[in-house]
Amino acid sequence: MNVQPARGHLFRATALFCLAFAWTAANSGPAQTMGKTKMQLTSTAFTEGQPIPADYTCEGKNVSPPLQWSGAPASTKSLALIVDDPDAPVGTWVHWVLYNLPAGANQLPENASRTPSATGSAAQGLNDFKRSGYSGPCPPPGKPHRYFFKLYALDIELQLKRDPTKKDVEKAMQGHILAEGRLVGTYQRK
Repeated sequence: MNVQPARGHLFRATALFCLAFAWTAANSGPAQTMGKTKMQLTSTAFTEGQPIPADYTCEGKNVSPPLQWSGAPASTKSLALIVDDPDAPVGTWVHWVLYNLPAGANQLPENASRTPSATGSAAQGLNDFKRSGYSGPCPPPGKPHRYFFKLYALDIELQLKRDPTKKDVEKAMQGHILAEGRLVGTYQRK
């Protein structure tokens, strides 16, 4: 009995299934995974994949850029924002941790507060500069770095100790993310 042709068909079918699964996962985006919906996150200062203006970096005013968003589910209880640079030489570098933004908020103005307790119920965590609030891009000279602005709609308000880190906020958000939005900018120092 010759089983070689059947084995060949099984191999090809398995390979096609794996390719289809990988394509689906790659094209669904992080906000579509595990039943989460996608929010739209934008800025009037820069667009997706484009350079962040110097005013929002350590070479300028080092103030936070204006951000706007839409698409938070009606059941949202609070929002959280994390900004980080996965291209930093020491590993992912955190530039901003902001949480417990009011559910009805749909924007942050330029130069948002840097105090540990932001306006209303919102609070700031510590970035990797060991500061509360936003600290802008400041990569070493060389290739451009990517800066991920990640917004999360949550079904709870986070109960955290003062000055939490990104890791603390991410741990507290586990199982409570309803929707996500992302905006990526770049910056390069010559």
